[in-house]
Amino acid sequence: MGKSDLNGAYYGPAVPPPMTYHRPGRGGGGCCCNPFTCCCSCIANLICTCVFQILCTILVVVGVIIFVLWLIFRPDVVRFNVNDAALTEFNLNNNNLQYNLTLDLSIRNPNRRISIYYDSIEARAFYEGQRFSAVELPGFYQGHRATNNLTADFSGQNILLLSGDGPRNYENDRLSSRYGINVRLFIRARLRFWIIRSMTIRPRINCNLEVPLITNNTSPGGPFQPQSCRFVWR
Repeated sequence: MGKSDLNGAYYGPAVPPPMTYHRPGRGGGGCCCNPFTCCCSCIANLICTCVFQILCTILVVVGVIIFVLWLIFRPDVVRFNVNDAALTEFNLNNNNLQYNLTLDLSIRNPNRRISIYYDSIEARAFYEGQRFSAVELPGFYQGHRATNNLTADFSGQNILLLSGDGPRNYENDRLSSRYGINVRLFIRARLRFWIIRSMTIRPRINCNLEVPLITNNTSPGGPFQPQSCRFVWR
């Protein structure tokens, strides 16, 4: 047998490289495999973008219109005053209050281009935070730069339960012949700008009064001082 001449060790046949398998991804950065899904997603994004832009445009336009109207009309706050008050009876006995109160009110519209429809006015009278009477005042139309006078008559009797410092405050008022009475006006009104009428607004007017008691045509507590009322949005 012939002698074989080998220059190195024999390691057997070459080992092939391992095969790799790429599994299709279910999301992430891969391309969309469903054309219908991709199309629907693009349309939805486009619709949302358009709706957002339309809403933003509407808000901007409405804001500009409101600002322009404000520059044109320059609305001033309507002024409410109690010019006179006559309290001829305010007697509390065993939680039963007998009262007779008359208020002369004035409402001033200082605006040049805004008129007001007063659809309803309810006047409520309070003592020590407790309501003891309420009356409905007639509605009316108020023109530009106009002043209207109203009369509110509160008379009758009602249960009045005072608590805390209420009894002591009533006794102090009785001795001084001046009573701290709060009157609130609850209003439903509409504004008119030329031919445009606004939606119904519901302001509240708050009047804190010091009303002297009148007995035998005299006022031991002194004369009534006219009071301005505070305008409050409900």
